[in-house]
Amino acid sequence: MFSGISGNVLILGVVSFLTDVSSEMIYPLLPLFLTTVLGAGPAFLGVIEGVAESTAALLKLVSGIVSDRTRSRKGLVLGGYALSSLARPLVAAATGPVAVLAIRFADRVGKGVRTSPRDALIADSSDPSVRGKAYGFHRAMDHAGALVGPLLATLLLAGAALDLRTVFWLSAVPGLLAVLLIILRVRDVERKRTSDGSVLGAIPRDGLRRYLAVLVLFTLGNSSDAFLLLRASQLGVSPARIPLLWAFFHLVKMLASTPFGALSDRIGRRRVIVAGWAGYALSYLGFAAAASEPACWLLFAVYGTFYGMTEGTEKAFVADLVPAEARGGAFGWYHFAVGVGALPASVLFGLIWERAGQGAAFLFGAALAALASILLLVLVREDPPEAQSPRSS
Repeated sequence: MFSGISGNVLILGVVSFLTDVSSEMIYPLLPLFLTTVLGAGPAFLGVIEGVAESTAALLKLVSGIVSDRTRSRKGLVLGGYALSSLARPLVAAATGPVAVLAIRFADRVGKGVRTSPRDALIADSSDPSVRGKAYGFHRAMDHAGALVGPLLATLLLAGAALDLRTVFWLSAVPGLLAVLLIILRVRDVERKRTSDGSVLGAIPRDGLRRYLAVLVLFTLGNSSDAFLLLRASQLGVSPARIPLLWAFFHLVKMLASTPFGALSDRIGRRRVIVAGWAGYALSYLGFAAAASEPACWLLFAVYGTFYGMTEGTEKAFVADLVPAEARGGAFGWYHFAVGVGALPASVLFGLIWERAGQGAAFLFGAALAALASILLLVLVREDPPEAQSPRSS
């Protein structure tokens, strides 16, 4: 499993695991905390999430471009993780909804600062022949943390009879361990810095521009997974089994990420991405037509496999399409493109569901995935990864 995975990638995977354990100890419980303890309503929860995700999307673009022009990507990675790890547990001390908004904003600033430089550092630290496997491994560790975090929180709440604020304070432990690992074990990789001072210089190749345009189209049909949980409840999944279904979903994503990332190293990125998008379309068609709970579990397995096929592979494709000195900016534009598409995606999906029914909404998502798959094959050329090995790990 770890063959070809460099020391940097291995440590960054553990860092993501610990960070997600910390994060997922809090955020599944945050709506409950806001509404029952702090007295906020659903509208304010929407404001918090909208501000947080928009902030992260913009900062991922800026931090990626900055990382190409600085000597140390590690500095931005460390700063971003440190800010999130220090801010996140402060939810435990919040006495009002506005405080939670400020904390969530700080947490997403940290995520925006670290994400693109980290993704570029993974590429810097990986041989091109195992780049897909490296990103797949990193996503697998991320999903493992998303699986462990809620289970740990449940154990502390139900088994140890702790209250919500105590669980939030304890989430600081894995977060601070992640920061310590970055300080002690992550190394910068020597590289050429970009000399292009323009923002557009971060995406110097037409192939990446076309790829991002297709990705925005796909993302417009990729609505919030909250709609899938709503559909699951319609299909008979009880409230008590919803967390189990969500854990199963993360388990599938974790198990699928590394093998499919490695597969993209052998057969090409486009084939794996298109196969993943086809799986997405099939799962959405299935959600439109499903009539039972067993079908729902099967469809979540297919949907989780789509994530495993595409998350790491899409990032490896970004790294393939640009020279090493432009990787940070390229990942910034990648994350920004996904953010731009995601903002209206859930609004569109919700409106279609409300006005034409859930079947039409899922068909809309499936149709955009199919169209994006065709355009990816037609418009985006896949060149072999450059014959460039990292200088250190």
